[in-house]
Amino acid sequence: MITKRNFDLRKVFWNIRSEILVTVFMAVAVYALHSSKVMEIALPFSIAGILGSALAIFIAFRNQSSYARWWEARTIWGGIINSSRIFARQIIANVNHAAAAGKVSKLDADMYKKEMIDRQIAFAHSLRLHVRRQDRLQEFQHLLSEEEFGQARQKQNCPNFLLHIQGLRIKEAMQKEMLGAFDNISLEPNLASFSQWQGGCERIKNTPLPMNYQYFTKLFLYVFIFVLPVSLIGDFARMNISVLVIPVSFIISFVFAVMNRVGEINENPFENQVSDVPMTAMCNTIERDLKEMLGEPMPEQLRAENGYLY
Repeated sequence: MITKRNFDLRKVFWNIRSEILVTVFMAVAVYALHSSKVMEIALPFSIAGILGSALAIFIAFRNQSSYARWWEARTIWGGIINSSRIFARQIIANVNHAAAAGKVSKLDADMYKKEMIDRQIAFAHSLRLHVRRQDRLQEFQHLLSEEEFGQARQKQNCPNFLLHIQGLRIKEAMQKEMLGAFDNISLEPNLASFSQWQGGCERIKNTPLPMNYQYFTKLFLYVFIFVLPVSLIGDFARMNISVLVIPVSFIISFVFAVMNRVGEINENPFENQVSDVPMTAMCNTIERDLKEMLGEPMPEQLRAENGYLY
């Protein structure tokens, strides 16, 4: 996620370098041909205006849809943070109650709380790696037992496996009276919500925006870049300032190209890019909060570096 207010224009130009090169080439070519009297044909500016209006509609729709996808992804991860806190609070409160009532020993209660909460933290990390398609499971190895981590590595859907284990362990705790007979009524909806959040992430990851919008937006942008200087040269020539067709074409095309690029970047919020939802930082928040609830040392808080938060 980008947190800085100012951008490096060199990187902006690099990201739209193809559009800039085509724009400058076309504008210089039209100016040179018109000045040398090789080509004195000029199109009415209304043609560029109509094309620009159609292009703006396509770009606006794509940007709106892209931001909606990004914001939905951010909302999902906000829900994962909140539900993780609720889940940890329920586990701690219910197990402490069983220990206070003498149904289980304090040692067994503390071990069970740590196991369940560490596995919940591991779920958040595994989901982050799952949607980013990263094979770095060792990042949460310290949160699982050696046997369980070995099993998790063999699963094609690691976060779903960890939720499955959470459900089984809740049932086992109920059998041992570590959890009450009715505690599952409040815990199961929380586990179901984690499955819903995971499904939402997978839907965004695996379902891109319709490719026809991407294709035709790009096509209309290049058509507009080709037509624009030919539509401008006539007016500038009548004012004896033909050379202005180059900077004016560049500025107008630059605006449209940047707007189109913004939509492309926000379209996929789980690609481990600077514009992504900051899932690494959000997993760090989950781990810090849940470790604090357990009374254990917290990892260092992740902060933005050079204006980027991952």
